[in-house]
Amino acid sequence: MGLRRLVLCPGSRSAPLAVAAGVLERQGLRLYTAIDERSAAFLALGLGRADGVPAAVVTTSGSAVANLLPAVVEADHGAVPLLLLTADRPARLKGCGANQTVNQEAFLAPCCRWFGAADPRGLAAMPPAAMASLAERAWTAALGSPVGPVHLNLPFEEPLHASAEEIEALLANAAAPAVQQRFAPVAPLVAESVAAAGSLLDPDRPGVVVAGPWRAPAAQLEPFAEALLRWQRRSGWPVLADGLSGLRGWPGLQVVHGYDLLLADGHGFPAAPQLLRLGSMPASRRLQQWIAACTGPQLLLSEGDPRNLDATGTASLQLSCGLASWLAGLPDSVRSGRMSSGNQAWLAGWVAADQRLQQQLDRQLLGDEPSLASSALCREPALARALSRSLPAGEPLMLASSSPVRDWESFAAADAPHRPVFGFRGASGIDGTLSIAAGLAFSHGQVTLLCGDLALLHDANGWLWREQLAACGARLTVVLVDNAGGGIFEQLPIRTGPALDFERLFAMPQRLDHSALAAGYGVATRSIEALDQLADGLAWAALQPMALLHVRTDRRDDAARRQQCRRTMATIHQGFDGGNTLS
Repeated sequence: MGLRRLVLCPGSRSAPLAVAAGVLERQGLRLYTAIDERSAAFLALGLGRADGVPAAVVTTSGSAVANLLPAVVEADHGAVPLLLLTADRPARLKGCGANQTVNQEAFLAPCCRWFGAADPRGLAAMPPAAMASLAERAWTAALGSPVGPVHLNLPFEEPLHASAEEIEALLANAAAPAVQQRFAPVAPLVAESVAAAGSLLDPDRPGVVVAGPWRAPAAQLEPFAEALLRWQRRSGWPVLADGLSGLRGWPGLQVVHGYDLLLADGHGFPAAPQLLRLGSMPASRRLQQWIAACTGPQLLLSEGDPRNLDATGTASLQLSCGLASWLAGLPDSVRSGRMSSGNQAWLAGWVAADQRLQQQLDRQLLGDEPSLASSALCREPALARALSRSLPAGEPLMLASSSPVRDWESFAAADAPHRPVFGFRGASGIDGTLSIAAGLAFSHGQVTLLCGDLALLHDANGWLWREQLAACGARLTVVLVDNAGGGIFEQLPIRTGPALDFERLFAMPQRLDHSALAAGYGVATRSIEALDQLADGLAWAALQPMALLHVRTDRRDDAARRQQCRRTMATIHQGFDGGNTLS
């Protein structure tokens, strides 16, 4: 069907699947092994996000299956294809007190696109055609609309373990399977929606494009971006692009990077007369509030995801046909027109405001001149800005949830080169962060992860991927923002003074030396004391299969700096009158 990567966890009941994986590895299956089912599932999540092809996870029965749930939740919400192959006892051993028998059929079901089960007597009782049909249905469901996780529960009857002679015969006689890779097609534009979609937005009047996180297969991003570029050249609408949209730095596209700062409370831009919304909602609350205040028509397009993505409840129409299909369905007279002079001024106003904001960010975060970044202390907003410029062009980046992804959204430099940027904001969890990044690194060959200390600690077993990364020549660099606890809580209005113990109730700092912990797993580490050490640190880390760059910050001070920065930026849009002209 096209399965080419499998993550195997140890177990006795799953032994037949392990033997099958070992046989198929000789025929080109890429096999990863893991002792931790939770980390294994997150690794497969990263593999599937990288290219849109499902990876499989094999576990034994019992609580092993329960450990898959956190990754399955993210795969569901984030639209990532994933296959879970769980071994089980036959039906005769269920519900009678037999060892290691649980209701694992129900553990993952609420978050899966489809649940399938083999013959309750055991997989071996199934005719080959029935097994092939089960596999085909699972693969098709994982790549359906929307893509997502699929659970196959596979009972096995004893005997479970093949003899050495039988395994040798399998290796000698197994033929490489004929592969027919199947991918999910983007939903077609239904005829009855053409008229409504085509007349809803008027490219000759001002409007704004809001692009959320990219969740479709990576191969579809380029045609999507090119279609958006054609729309912008026709309409002159600015693009407010989420940091995970894949659009920042795209050649020729006029992107507004600092919208979260420009739309500051009480000082925001005026409501847009009309909106083209692409994909899921960006994380910025200010942007969500601004969208909710826009009373004009709003067209919401997704790339093959028919679920309700309208968190503000303000979309006039939602279609899952994809941007390129919608654009192709517009009348020739609409697509071939020229940008109006009013829209040119509208676009120029947004772009000019963002340029002023970027200049102010350089002065405030990095000193009076960008070159003075060498003397800047390691503050979290400044680190995000410096990292965006220091990473080589095209180097894939993953952003952990909580503060790192928010800092990137607001403070990454607009002149930074284009690169693949990944984040897992479907359920916004921090568990499994390191293993997801390892999965991306296996797929892309190299990845840098920007991560907080608690997120890293959640998945310390992710350091165990180091040896397998080294074996295949892949590389993962972890830039750790160590602010001694949950820095995101410092940005929320929940510090109540001495009456309550904020540190114990929210921040929860852990007395842990992350460098020593990583070293215990054999991971090379280096401390970054100032931003002028960042470039050298990244160059050093690029020579390691897995490396930790340890950056200590002050979360209370950084929270105050973010607030100060927002106050400073609140009036940066002055000079743009909110109409079609520059004042």
